Amino acid sequence: MGYSQTITESKPRPHDGTPNGVVINNRRIINVTHMIPYNPSMQNDPEQEKDIQWTLRTRRGHSALYSGIHSLSSEWDNYHVGYIGPVYDVEEKPIELSRFTDEFKKSLDEFLAQRKVIPVWLEDSEHHGHYEGFCKTAATDGRVEKNNWEQYVKVNSRFADRIAEIYRPGDLIWIHDYHLLLVPQMLREKLPNATIGLFIHAPFPSSEIFRCLPKRKEVLNGMLGANQIGFQVFKHLSVKSIFSLFRVINCTRILGYESTPGGVDCQGSLVSIAPFPIGIDTGRIEKQKNTPEVVSKMTAIREMYPGKKIIVGRDKLDLVKGVIQKLRAFDKFLSLYPEWQNKVVLIQVTSPALTESPKLEHKVAELIAHINATYGSLEFSPAHHYHNNIDQDDYFALLSVADIGLITSVRDGMNTTSLEYIMCQQENYGPLILSEFTGMAGSLGAAIMVNPWDYTGVAKAINDALLLPIEEKRAKHMQLLKHVTKHTAQFWAQSFVKDLLATIDHQVMTSITPQLDKDLLLKKYKSSSKRLLLFDYDGTLTPIVRTPSQAIPPPNMLEALRELSDDPNNTIWIVSGRDQETLEEWLGSVKKLGFSAEHGSFLKYPESDKWINLTEDIDMTWKNDVDEIFTYFTERTQGSFIERKRSSITWHYRKADPEYGAFQAKECQNHLESAILPKLPVEILTGKKNLEVRPTFINKGEVVKRLLSNMPELDFIFCAGDDRTDEDMFKALRKSEFPDDSYFCVTIGAANKKTLAGWHVLSSEEVINTMRQMVDAGRSLIE
Repeated sequence: MGYSQTITESKPRPHDGTPNGVVINNRRIINVTHMIPYNPSMQNDPEQEKDIQWTLRTRRGHSALYSGIHSLSSEWDNYHVGYIGPVYDVEEKPIELSRFTDEFKKSLDEFLAQRKVIPVWLEDSEHHGHYEGFCKTAATDGRVEKNNWEQYVKVNSRFADRIAEIYRPGDLIWIHDYHLLLVPQMLREKLPNATIGLFIHAPFPSSEIFRCLPKRKEVLNGMLGANQIGFQVFKHLSVKSIFSLFRVINCTRILGYESTPGGVDCQGSLVSIAPFPIGIDTGRIEKQKNTPEVVSKMTAIREMYPGKKIIVGRDKLDLVKGVIQKLRAFDKFLSLYPEWQNKVVLIQVTSPALTESPKLEHKVAELIAHINATYGSLEFSPAHHYHNNIDQDDYFALLSVADIGLITSVRDGMNTTSLEYIMCQQENYGPLILSEFTGMAGSLGAAIMVNPWDYTGVAKAINDALLLPIEEKRAKHMQLLKHVTKHTAQFWAQSFVKDLLATIDHQVMTSITPQLDKDLLLKKYKSSSKRLLLFDYDGTLTPIVRTPSQAIPPPNMLEALRELSDDPNNTIWIVSGRDQETLEEWLGSVKKLGFSAEHGSFLKYPESDKWINLTEDIDMTWKNDVDEIFTYFTERTQGSFIERKRSSITWHYRKADPEYGAFQAKECQNHLESAILPKLPVEILTGKKNLEVRPTFINKGEVVKRLLSNMPELDFIFCAGDDRTDEDMFKALRKSEFPDDSYFCVTIGAANKKTLAGWHVLSSEEVINTMRQMVDAGRSLIE
């Protein structure tokens, strides 16, 4: 439900030399939506182009989106980029595009710029092919589809150009929904170091549907230009299943990219994939539902239906909203439960869709007439349909007096109507009947879930809701209200931005990771008094070898470790994926080392003989299922083998044919993520020629967090690693409160490797040489 406000300006202010005449602060978010959040209106004769006066009204709909964005304004400058949409004259009639002269556009551009709104001007044919065509129409004709795709590309390119015009280094770009899926990659080509987020408000298609799209590769590559992609959460798919569908079936199979539990490795850059369920502006709704205007209208509605139970439905008149299914289910309810006839009324409000469907409207009218003719009388009609945009006071009054909220969408996004209904039911405790195909079904567990196609099931749910005892209604409502008031629109926006920033570092986004500055490193090392040194093993302290059992420690590395650990100011930890026995056999002679085995599953503190098992309270029965899958692929991949550890299982294919091994690894990973991840508490690590399955929430980053909490006196940290599992350590350090200039995250690999590390070296031998230099620096302090 949209809200309205009016902004007026008699004359545009002059430009100040910055893009579009806008004063620019340091922290800016450029919010990119299909349409700008306002409807511009002229307040004088359009022929007076030299002195045009403008008024803005907030566009109807998307109040949750704009409330979330607005909540960021205390810390960020919010800018909006979007299609200008219809512009109205003084009589509130749309102005024909042919009348938009350059002077006219300039006047409106400058007026909007003062509100930090940057319009994108599109020809009617462009907008039609983009929106009504490619975004909204199923492919039926190859020529039409080709034209629609060309317009979709063209419009996305226009948006990318407009954003690039106003972009300044340090800006955060947040792109919204399926209308602009190509924009992230287009921007990445123009602005390689930009921070880009993409949020999909609509349900993402299932893989079977999406793979039918002729331009599926182009769309996926367009999306993967973002640093972070956010999705809604759906009940019929777990969070892991959603990511599995997008990452594995789409990105892995269609594009051939490798995936991780946290995202997709797209040409060396990790694109984060995360869930962000949207909410509503609870503060605004709480305030408005209690206004005298709403209260008086509540009284009026009750007087219209005295003694009746009121069922409320409010939907856009769109096929996916399930209005037809709702009416058929209500018909079934009155048929199966005749005791409720003349006692229950359904009030269905439908707002016009952007693309009208006369056939759908006619079908709704037929069903309403059928229900009233069958179960109504001269004195009473059990079904009422209002097909128009009702004002906000009427809307909140209707939600507040309802005894049941009925939502039967057959495919939907989050459906914020369900959240607004909960907010309005704080006195009545009316149950919510919710389609399992809405995005909110995954979060509102206390609602009565239904399959909208099961008319008998929906009818039974209505009867059950009407008979629900008041104590149970109150308990369910309080559970729903707790979720709604916590996961607000503000919480959604702030969570998305916070997580996006957590995945970004300006060094990460540059094409080159600088070589380790050893002079700076040794200077900091010498000036510090309490140091923590963290080392991965394979690929960091020793080179990667074809046979893991042959990665024995070289003598010069053991000597460097021993001398470093002898310094009382140093604490040395080996944080490895190796098992306990291997670490003790190879490195146990260095008594003052701390060990983390199996990626953080087991810990042994320096000079201790006791291993701490961090997985002892975790169910490990999943290993049997994973072992069965690994065995299947081992039998079919010559040269591969399984390494079984106490808390994880690893499938190695380093000895297999390179191309066939990589192919089998992708197939194995697809199978694991489809069959194992959705139902078991584990995650998959894709390493160098191996796949490892381990418990969720056990990783090297958690080890770093534990050590930092136990060592508050630290003033120097050195952390070295070479693969994705080590990125968890780098991420934990970057998110910690430890001063940036007092820790060194070093990755082993090429300078163009995408990493969260701030420095790189080329080989494990360089790591050992650096260790030797730290030993010498420590000795010079003593001397």
